[in-house]
Amino acid sequence: MKRLAYIVAVFFLLALSGCGEGTGPKTIKLAHGLDVNHSVHLAMVEMGEELDRLSDGQLTLEIYPNQQLGTERECLELLQIGSLDMTKVSAGVMENFAPKMKVLGLPFLFRDRAHAFEVLDGKIGQALLNDGEQYWLKGLGFYDAGSRSFYTKEKQVTTPDDLKGMKIRVMESVTAMNMVSSLGGSPTPISWGELYTSLQQGVVDGAENNPPSFYLSRHYEVCKYYTLDEHTVLPDVLVAGTQLWERLNAQEQQWLSEAVKKSVVYQRELWAKAETEALEAVEKAGVTILRPDKVPFAEKVSTVYDSYVTDPDIAQLIEQIQKID
Repeated sequence: MKRLAYIVAVFFLLALSGCGEGTGPKTIKLAHGLDVNHSVHLAMVEMGEELDRLSDGQLTLEIYPNQQLGTERECLELLQIGSLDMTKVSAGVMENFAPKMKVLGLPFLFRDRAHAFEVLDGKIGQALLNDGEQYWLKGLGFYDAGSRSFYTKEKQVTTPDDLKGMKIRVMESVTAMNMVSSLGGSPTPISWGELYTSLQQGVVDGAENNPPSFYLSRHYEVCKYYTLDEHTVLPDVLVAGTQLWERLNAQEQQWLSEAVKKSVVYQRELWAKAETEALEAVEKAGVTILRPDKVPFAEKVSTVYDSYVTDPDIAQLIEQIQKID
């Protein structure tokens, strides 16, 4: 009932702010859960400027950051019913709506960042973006979200065994939960907006995310150990509702696609710089950065792959990804 009430409330909020139809410029409403200083938000601002330039003001982008319109899952639900036009979600959340996306959450799937980009920007990545259309969600591109690593409050994690019994916050992702479980931890799904308080109050002992998110969320104020095991290279997905896409004519679709492509390139440039700055900032704030041997972690999570042997779609994707040079 709470979720239904939320969706109804946001529906009326967006309706009151104007639907962007009529004879004037069309307004595309985009919501996300990140801080306005995050590279993703800055890239979206760039996308809006490029969209305005390409369309000569016929298409404009209206951005709602900081979970103003809800969590990532709630924003996807708003896209599905046409109450919101676009959003950015982690591929880990997207897998609940487009099941093939779960392959991107598999630990140690990519050899390095270059391998990840080769996959995401190629045929496999495009096929994964297209997979959401049957669920009224059209993937437009992948933003860089770096590598996810564990951060903890009171206990250093240098080996998989150190995670035994620890309550680790994860996204609403079966793949992420399976990964933490395989390492001996206790996966605890909590929304991003509630995590700081949950860490403070001891609801969880730690979490896992990339350096900029760890820094901009100020989770480093609570968690003083950051273990760079880099278990997953999990991208963010820029998603449009199919209702928006079908509402745009061919020229408008092209403008939006071009603006997205430019924002992806820009965001990845910003991200590389943000990662370095974030690690320097949290270390300066007193966080101990640990760089463990990754091999024991990779060996321990191999059981996660075993669970997908009977899933022909995921098994095939894993094989295709591993074959890419």
